[in-house]
Amino acid sequence: MKPAIVWFRRDLRLSDNPALNRAVESGRPVLPVYIVDELDTQSASRWWLHHSLTVLRGKLESLGGSLTLLKGDASAKLAELAAATDAEVIYCCHRYEAEGRAQLIALRNALPESVRLNAAHGSLLNEPGTVVTGSGSVFKVFTPFYKAAMRVPVPAPDTKTPVSFHAPPDDADSNVLDSLLPTINWADGFPEDWTPGETAASDRLDHAVKKSADYGELRDRPDLEGTSRLSPHMHYGEVSIREVWHRLSEVGGAEPLTRQLYWRDFSYHLLVENPDMGWKPLRREFDNFPWVDDDVLLRAWQTGQTGYPIVDAGMRQLWRTGWMHNRVRMIVASFLVKHLLVPWQRGADWFLDTLLDADLANNSAGWQWVAGCGTDATPYFRIFNPITQGKKFDVSGDYVRKFVPELDKVPTKFIHDPWNAGTDLLAASSIRLGEDYPYPIVEHKEARQRALDAYQLSRDLLKSAAE
Repeated sequence: MKPAIVWFRRDLRLSDNPALNRAVESGRPVLPVYIVDELDTQSASRWWLHHSLTVLRGKLESLGGSLTLLKGDASAKLAELAAATDAEVIYCCHRYEAEGRAQLIALRNALPESVRLNAAHGSLLNEPGTVVTGSGSVFKVFTPFYKAAMRVPVPAPDTKTPVSFHAPPDDADSNVLDSLLPTINWADGFPEDWTPGETAASDRLDHAVKKSADYGELRDRPDLEGTSRLSPHMHYGEVSIREVWHRLSEVGGAEPLTRQLYWRDFSYHLLVENPDMGWKPLRREFDNFPWVDDDVLLRAWQTGQTGYPIVDAGMRQLWRTGWMHNRVRMIVASFLVKHLLVPWQRGADWFLDTLLDADLANNSAGWQWVAGCGTDATPYFRIFNPITQGKKFDVSGDYVRKFVPELDKVPTKFIHDPWNAGTDLLAASSIRLGEDYPYPIVEHKEARQRALDAYQLSRDLLKSAAE
């Protein structure tokens, strides 16, 4: 029987993989393949991809198969592979970015009529376009979306193990995996915090389920282990979202964590409806917003040198670990777009390049939410005070001390506003502001007023254009 190609994309797992399951059900020998292409460009997440593919290849080899690794244009490479192996069908799962959907169109056009393309849905609880309002339109507000989506049954996970494999082609590129590793030295610290791959994802899910009852209470505390930390595993599809949902449904008190799965779905529904959501605001009043695109301010934010400890701790955590606590993501994003008036797109791009869970839908929706320009966003005039946010959510200052070690000796009372400690106390804490740690690059009250004035100007401009 002629082989079936299984094209792995953002579904790097064997368990509950719809594309793999369909190939197994066909009874054909399976030829697994991954193609490194133009969508694999984010720096930090390439480190994860390298190690995740290594784990996937090992799992396939333990079953008697292999993982063919290619690099280049996906449609061209798959068409060549189908011709070389005499395959009659290619199985894969959908991706929802505009570029990912365009890949399938290009592949269909590149394949001869004798080769079928079979694309399955495997990364969301509810596929885009299946949860809509009574009038048939896409939900723009999360809460009604959530209520509607919760009424849709979630199928149980389905696992099928391949029973036979097709021999990989001789010309597969053995250097593809090594080409993914970034050269920037921050990746050296990633293994201390993360283990990519399906097995580690399963272990992380077990831990998340055990801790799920505490998630609602602890999720906003960056100094504690209160979040699931599943996001990088889910980004690369190392764990099935259906499995996550069903595991959480089996324990009590897990609704706050389950709700986050639907936020993820909601972000993808918005992305499919608004393919340019990664760079274009969804609210018209932000089309002419008077941003200040200042590279010096942006660089201070990127490197954790703003003078606001909770902001700097978050940005340094991101650089060191490839991840940032969700509450802190909101704080640092608000600081960039409101205190500094730097365009939200600059922050979103930085996150995509430095996050291990660099997910376009979630990232874009999150930044638009904070910036106030999303469909279901916090109002722009809600401006986080980084001092009070730090005192409220990093009560003991342990999070700041971990990632901003130069402030380690500053008393807890002043850990989030060290400039108020006084010269003598700072000296006793071995800190010289402006030398060991920067003064705040902007003053909170002044920056807040400047942000409100800018927002009002953008509204006035929109009103004038409509008259």
